[in-house]
Amino acid sequence: EVQLVESGGGLVQAGGSLRLSCTASGFTFDDYAIGWFRQAPGKEREGISCIGTGFTYYADSILGRSTISSDNAKNTVYLSMNNLKPEDTAVYYCAAAEGACSRVGVYDTYWGQGTQVTVSS
Repeated sequence: EVQLVESGGGLVQAGGSLRLSCTASGFTFDDYAIGWFRQAPGKEREGISCIGTGFTYYADSILGRSTISSDNAKNTVYLSMNNLKPEDTAVYYCAAAEGACSRVGVYDTYWGQGTQVTVSS
């Protein structure tokens, strides 16, 4: 059974930091790209970061204040975010698709259940 489990969300003050984790099981981790998405109330889901073989991606909304990394031995991808802003408040989801980041959220994607991040001003 494929599982993606996010953790690390919570309530943080503006300017603070968080590290989100996505731990995967049930598939060959090395063969998959892992992406992070978020959805704020009343807004569409936004793809914000992805890591694949030799490739990383950041949306402009988090570029320069975030780092995505992978620990393949732990089947875990991390998204560290600094200088958090109230507009970062959302449910954060990780997602996995076999192959490249371009496939995540588009083709045959597995999704986690999400973790809430709330940034207070």
